[in-house]
Amino acid sequence: MNLSKAVIIIGSIIIAFGILFMAQSQSLVGPESSFMYRNPEWAVNGSIIAAVGIAVIAGGITIGIKRKRL
Repeated sequence: MNLSKAVIIIGSIIIAFGILFMAQSQSLVGPESSFMYRNPEWAVNGSIIAAVGIAVIAGGITIGIKRKRL
């Protein structure tokens, strides 16, 4: 597996966690005993985490493009 694919997969996993955290903060998934459940702070944290995942995917795409040019 090349580096760009690995980075894109990692970015996708980060996005999935961000979405999960946002869903938990809005009481959509997860156990009620979770510290993230109904906690609006985690909606913000989840969106930041998802944005980081998007940036990681963009980095992976950039790596792939630069390697193809070489």
